[in-house]
Amino acid sequence: MAETKEQRLADKIYENVGGIGNVDKIIHCMTRVRITIKDYSKINMEGLKAVDGVLGVVEDESLQVVLGPGIVNKVAGIMVAQAGVKLGERFPKHPDKNESGLTNRELAEAKAAEVKAKEKAKRNDNTTFKRVLKSISNIFVPLIPAFVGAGMIAGIAAIFSNMMTAGDLGHNWAPFITTLNVIKNGLYTYLAIYVGINSANEFGATPGLGGIIGAAILLTGMYPNAPLSNIFNGDALAVGRGGIIGVIFAVWILSFVEKWLHKIVPNAVDIIVTPTIALLVVGLFTIFIVMPAAGVVSSALVGSVNWLLDAGGVFSGFILGLFFLPMVMFGLHQILTPIHIEMINKTGVTPLLPILAMAGAGQVGAALALWVRCRKNKKLVRLIKGALPVGIMGIGEPLIYGVTLPLGRPFITACIGGGIGGAVIAEIGNIGAIAVGTSGIDLIPLIANGHWLGYVAGLVSGYIGGFVVTYFFGVPKEAMEEANTK
Repeated sequence: MAETKEQRLADKIYENVGGIGNVDKIIHCMTRVRITIKDYSKINMEGLKAVDGVLGVVEDESLQVVLGPGIVNKVAGIMVAQAGVKLGERFPKHPDKNESGLTNRELAEAKAAEVKAKEKAKRNDNTTFKRVLKSISNIFVPLIPAFVGAGMIAGIAAIFSNMMTAGDLGHNWAPFITTLNVIKNGLYTYLAIYVGINSANEFGATPGLGGIIGAAILLTGMYPNAPLSNIFNGDALAVGRGGIIGVIFAVWILSFVEKWLHKIVPNAVDIIVTPTIALLVVGLFTIFIVMPAAGVVSSALVGSVNWLLDAGGVFSGFILGLFFLPMVMFGLHQILTPIHIEMINKTGVTPLLPILAMAGAGQVGAALALWVRCRKNKKLVRLIKGALPVGIMGIGEPLIYGVTLPLGRPFITACIGGGIGGAVIAEIGNIGAIAVGTSGIDLIPLIANGHWLGYVAGLVSGYIGGFVVTYFFGVPKEAMEEANTK
């Protein structure tokens, strides 16, 4: 049987990262295979970037190989299957066959190089900020398919609801709309529980206990007859106060408490004593300390974002749209996910997401300009044709790593196009998304209160801005020279 493209990619990635024995674990997001590497000195970075089908490589806390949507989950699945593990599980130790015939001196030199590489990786990559980004990514990346699916269902429900209100549909559609909202609420009503479970997995606590801590902020059974009082000012605690920010912090504390209890509690009673005390202590801490304090933080955070958009107006929209692509390139966009979700929890929408989505529109416009100016450059045109459809749908990484970033100037002009789209969205105002996890034209059904035309105006502005700026200022000479050669 012929080798599939996915199998070839999996084999080539392993070949260039030092083999299966140099991998600790593998996960993936919508476009990237995220590989935890044991020894970076064994990686053939240039060879990896040159693999046909690899759109780019990001060196961060993990090695991120950009493949694009659809294919990434298949390649990651093949890679973990070859190791005999599941996604996210630690790889078994493999003997390094290449070192079996080394002399003592060669073995010592190899060990020294390995230690040096690890120390360098620690100095460069193991900063507190990057660890936070990694944790946020690990908590929310597994939920992205749920956000996308539930968000699209919420968008469909909103469209039908608006049609029914306008009289275009009869009231017999009401049960159908209600059913769609029930499915959507399966995520958003209990999001704190899912975040609690994922946070526990990330911090090394028991997932079930993390889920219970997440559920604690829902104050199940206390409302409306027996409200709990805020110990700071005596006011009644509100359900969900502190949101997912509070849940993540509380589960982080839970991980320390649980690990400490495991050390001091005798093994014979550990299964009874540890979860009981951990839940009691951290549960009370969460309800009476974390919820009020995190509530203040989340309210200030949401208020600050809204103030920035209101006070900065067009300028804020331009700056946010301008710099979002570099954030995506470095993986920093993950830190915005809890902000989006907290804004949705508090206000029902996130006005930040439609503005940031304009960065992808700038990319699309830049790619179209390159297609027109460099249409004789068959290789570049082929890359654009492959990356453009998913770029229009909001997955911008294939365009970033396959087209604009390698050429340099088009990446800058694409950012400017995104800034133009963001400025238009900010100028129109009152444009917010009811869910996260998607972008581009896929975000249109998720625009709240029927303001999708304003969002489309921003998209078109981003397309045009990215096209015009790239057409006149962003086409590199080398791309044109290649286009004019046989």
